[in-house]
Amino acid sequence: MFGVATGLLASVPLRRLLSVPDYSLSYVYVFAFFVVGAIFVTVLLTLSRLVAPRKATKEKLRTYESGEEPIGQAWGRYPTHFYVFALLFVVFDVEVIFLFPWAVLFRSLGVTGLIEVIVFIAILVVGLYYAWKKGALNWY
Repeated sequence: MFGVATGLLASVPLRRLLSVPDYSLSYVYVFAFFVVGAIFVTVLLTLSRLVAPRKATKEKLRTYESGEEPIGQAWGRYPTHFYVFALLFVVFDVEVIFLFPWAVLFRSLGVTGLIEVIVFIAILVVGLYYAWKKGALNWY
């Protein structure tokens, strides 16, 4: 019986038993999808450029403010502290995201991981203290 099974296995090509999928074909699909997408976008942008009317009127050249009548000049000055506050929020929010992978691997990182995250948080605290002393956190 064992000899019959061995004979059956010998008749099946070894390549079929140990076949590995050809992943290089996946790159062809991705490249084809990219080319078709680029051609589609180019054709649509060219078509819209050819078909779109280009008659500029006073109403079309006027500043648009969400359906409201424009008040004053469009080049007005805005206080920068709003932007600084928003940038600080984004910076600290993104840096807090880096704490999630550390929390997931907390047990496997050991003391070295704990020291590294303490240094990371200390840098954040120094940056927050600097922004606070400069008055960047005041909302006026």
